[in-house]
Amino acid sequence: MLSPSLAQEIAGDTSAVIGFNVLITDAEGTVIGSGDSSRVGSFHEASVEVIRTQEAATHNASQAQLLRGVRPGVTLPLVTDGQAVGTVGITGTPAQVRRFGLLVKRQTEILLRESVTLRSRLLAERAAEKLLADIASYDPQVVEGDFLVFRAAELGFDLRPQRVAVAFEVTVPGSGTRRQGTPTRDMALVRSELLRTVREVFADPQDIVASTAPGWIGVLHRLPARGQPASVVGDCRRITDVIAAQDGLTARAGIGEPAASVGALHDSYQDACDALRLGARTAGDSRVHLITDLRVHQVLAAVGQPARNRLIDLTLAELREQPDWPVLRDTITAWCESGYNLVRASAALHIHRNTVVYRMNKIEQITGRPLREHRTTMALYLACLADRLGGGTAPVEK
Repeated sequence: MLSPSLAQEIAGDTSAVIGFNVLITDAEGTVIGSGDSSRVGSFHEASVEVIRTQEAATHNASQAQLLRGVRPGVTLPLVTDGQAVGTVGITGTPAQVRRFGLLVKRQTEILLRESVTLRSRLLAERAAEKLLADIASYDPQVVEGDFLVFRAAELGFDLRPQRVAVAFEVTVPGSGTRRQGTPTRDMALVRSELLRTVREVFADPQDIVASTAPGWIGVLHRLPARGQPASVVGDCRRITDVIAAQDGLTARAGIGEPAASVGALHDSYQDACDALRLGARTAGDSRVHLITDLRVHQVLAAVGQPARNRLIDLTLAELREQPDWPVLRDTITAWCESGYNLVRASAALHIHRNTVVYRMNKIEQITGRPLREHRTTMALYLACLADRLGGGTAPVEK
C-alpha cells in the first residue's frame, strides 16, 4: 500500500520543512523513504516493535545503539483502516523531535490515504475505459455478450436496464477563432476536468463515463424506468454549454438510440459517433446531434462515394452551377423536411413565404421538374444531403 516513490517524496519534502531527517519504513521495517538517501533500503529494527504494538517509541542515543539501523529520535506507526502499514521516524534527540511526531504521522497518513484513493479512482477509470472500448468494438463472433455483462457487474454496472449511448467531442478551435490572449490548451491535460464536467451531469452511479481518446468522452447513460431519451438532449446541452464557457474549447455531442443488450449498446454507441460526424457536416451551429434525425444521412454516408457522386452530378448539376446554390440547396432541404408545407418551410429558413415561392419557382425552371412531385423532390432532397456530406464534381465557376 505504501509505495517507495511516495514514501521518498514524503520523507524528502517533510525533512526539508521541519529541519530533521524523516524516514519511512514498510510493514517489514525496511526503509523505503528518507531525507538521508543513504538509509534507503536499510533495516530499521525499532519499527518492528512499533508496527506490532501500533504504539510510538522514542530512543535516546544509548538505546539507539542497541538496535540495528536506529538513530536517536521517535518512531510512530502509520495506520490505515486499523492496520499498521509502516512507520515514520524522525531523527534527533527525543526532546527536540517529539513535538513533530504526531504532526508528521498524521500528515503522512493523510497523504497515504489520498494516494490510495487516487490509485483506486485511476484503476476504476481504466476499467471503465476498457469496458466501454470492448462494447464499442463488440463482435459476437469474438466474445459473448454475457461475458461483458459479467465483467460490467464486477465493476458495479448492470448492463441489463435500458441505456443510451452518448459521445462527446471536445476540440481546441484554430488560432483564428480563439480569443486574443487565450492560451492553447492540450486536450490530454484537461482530460480529468472534462470527465468531471460530464460526470456532474451524468451523475447516476450506474452511468458509465470514460475517456475513449484525447478529446473524446463516451457515456452509457442508464435511462430511468420511465425516463425519456429526450431528457438526454437537455443534459448534453448543459455539458456543451459548460465546456464552451471555458476559454479555447468547443464541444459537441452525438446521441444514439436506447438499448438494452450488449449488441444494441454497441450499435447505440456507433450511432452516437455517427451522429457526431454527420451532424458536424449538416447541422450548422447545433452542438447536440441525435442519430434519429440523421438516419437518412447515415444511410447515404454508407453508400459508396462513386454512387453519391453520380447522384449529385446527375440530379444537381445545373443547380450547383448557380451562384446562390447553397441557398437553393437549403430551400430544397427545408421544403422536404417541413413536409412540403410552405409556412413551415419559410419558418425553418427564417424568410418570408414569398421568398420561398420565388426560390422554388427558380429551382423548377432550372431543373424542369415540379417540386410538388414527391418522387422528383425526394431525389433532389437525397442529392442535397449527399452534397452536404461531401462529394460530386466541383461546380464550374462562371
